[in-house]
Amino acid sequence: MMISQASCFWEERLKNHNKTKDKILTMTKVCPEMKARRVCEKSVVFESISADVSFASNRFPSYKLGPDDQIIDEPEEDEKGPSVKDVVDKETRDLSDQHKRLSVRDLACKFDKNLAAASKLVAEAKSKEVNSLEGHVMLKKLRDALEAMRGRMDGRNKDSVEKAISMVESLAVTLTQHEGGLIQERFEVKKLASFLKQASEDAKKLVNQERSFACAEIESARDLVMRLGGEFNESERCSKASQDQGPNVEKLVEEVQEARRIRLMHQPTKVMGMKHEIHDLKSQIQEKSAYSVKLQREIGRIKRVEGSKSCPYVLDGAQSLGSCLRIRASSESASDVSKCSVQWYRAASESSRREAISGANRSVYAPEPYDVGRVIQAVVLSNAQKFTVTTDGPINTASGLQSRVESLMRKSNSEFTVVISQMNGQEHASRSHVFTVGKTRIKLSRGWITKAREIYSNSMQMCGVRDNANVPAKTLFWQPRKGLTFLLTFESEQERNAAIVLSRKYAYDCSVTLVGPDD
Repeated sequence: MMISQASCFWEERLKNHNKTKDKILTMTKVCPEMKARRVCEKSVVFESISADVSFASNRFPSYKLGPDDQIIDEPEEDEKGPSVKDVVDKETRDLSDQHKRLSVRDLACKFDKNLAAASKLVAEAKSKEVNSLEGHVMLKKLRDALEAMRGRMDGRNKDSVEKAISMVESLAVTLTQHEGGLIQERFEVKKLASFLKQASEDAKKLVNQERSFACAEIESARDLVMRLGGEFNESERCSKASQDQGPNVEKLVEEVQEARRIRLMHQPTKVMGMKHEIHDLKSQIQEKSAYSVKLQREIGRIKRVEGSKSCPYVLDGAQSLGSCLRIRASSESASDVSKCSVQWYRAASESSRREAISGANRSVYAPEPYDVGRVIQAVVLSNAQKFTVTTDGPINTASGLQSRVESLMRKSNSEFTVVISQMNGQEHASRSHVFTVGKTRIKLSRGWITKAREIYSNSMQMCGVRDNANVPAKTLFWQPRKGLTFLLTFESEQERNAAIVLSRKYAYDCSVTLVGPDD
């Protein structure tokens, strides 16, 4: 594509140059006739000259002569082809676009062809340079002849000669311009030839490199094929050998199975006997453990009966989550519980170390989720005497609480309907509020009015109510931050315990332990 455009451009230049040469030759042929004619016939001679000369247009070009007969306004060319620089730039862009689509071998062949075409263009440019020099010589001779004639002419013929001289000078200027263009084009062609030569060498290097890579890949593929062929032959030999040994192996397996069947029929295995013995031992151990638990419960009951004989107080209420434990007097000689000092404790078992429940100093205590699996005790101080009452066993969990908590955890926020019983230790009569337990914070609000909204922090506290309350099993204590406390009463015991369990789970995820005061 690049060579075709360049060749068309040079053909157009050559046609223009041939036209100029024909003009010059025509004018030189007229010159001898002009010397032979007389002065009176000069007008006729110049009419024939202007008729024989073939110019690009039917009129003289418009120009002005300056000092030393220099042309100020040069005639404009009607037809101008693209410059060599534009052609080179366009072809370079086309080659860059086609570089990704051509293979390395095709690219090398194209570079070689372009290099040969560029060398041919350089040779043509040299021949045109010689032709240009001949054109200058002929124009010089023609101008000298016209100068000689101008000295012998007068009047209108002299003006015609001067116009002819001016025309020759303009032709000389045009030829000089064409020569400058040819020099520029020759420089561009040389530059293109050097570029194509370098690109051809690079393409040859790439071809050699790709050839070496291809040879290496072919060798590695050949080695892989040979190795796979060897492994395939080896596998065929192994499969053939296994097929030859197949009948012997099958016969041996049948003999082993027959021997095992005979042994099972005529001799009992020791494994079956050991299994039966282990089963009997497990049954005996389970019976003894059940009997031991029964004895321990009986011993505990006897101890509590003996202690109750000496202790004038007992615990009433179901020993499970959601109920209330209440201390009452069991004899008439016992003092009124409301006049005694009471402190509640929790412990892992009756014999383990117990810990005091802060704030639980009333005769009534409602167990909270933290008490599940622990033994609850109460110490009553009456008339300088201490009496201890204890639950029969650990506090049991409430039925349905676990499933309720799991269903609430599927939501991003869980809402509970509550009533504020106390606020900062003062009685507070209010309507129902919404207690929202979220994964990062807890909020107490009514409509658009927010009573408290705090994120989980070490200053936050929550537990079952330990002070005096109307419904202890439905009430919890909540401290959002220091200086602000609430006693909230829920609609049911299960809702209160679910709110406590859910809040503690979310707080634990935020690296916060949510417990009661001084726990």
